[in-house]
Amino acid sequence: MRKLAMVVLWPSFVAAVLAEGLFFSLFDPGELPRVELFDTVAVYTIGFFSFWALGAFASLLTHYLAAVPDDHNPPF
Repeated sequence: MRKLAMVVLWPSFVAAVLAEGLFFSLFDPGELPRVELFDTVAVYTIGFFSFWALGAFASLLTHYLAAVPDDHNPPF
C-alpha cells in the first residue's frame, strides 16, 4: 500500500509544483475574480492542493489502467 501511495503521490506532487509555477507565473492571485475572500498565501495553497489532487487522480487512473491484465478474448 505504501508503494502504491508513493507511485501515485510523488509524480502528482511534481506535476502540481510545475503546474502551480506555470499557472501563477501567468496569473496574479490578487487579480483573479472572487478571491478577495482569501489572502494570497491561501490562494497559492488552494491552487497547489487542487493541482495535486488532479495529478493524483490522473496518476491513480494511469496506474489502474496499466495494472489491468490483458484481455485475451476481446469482444470484437
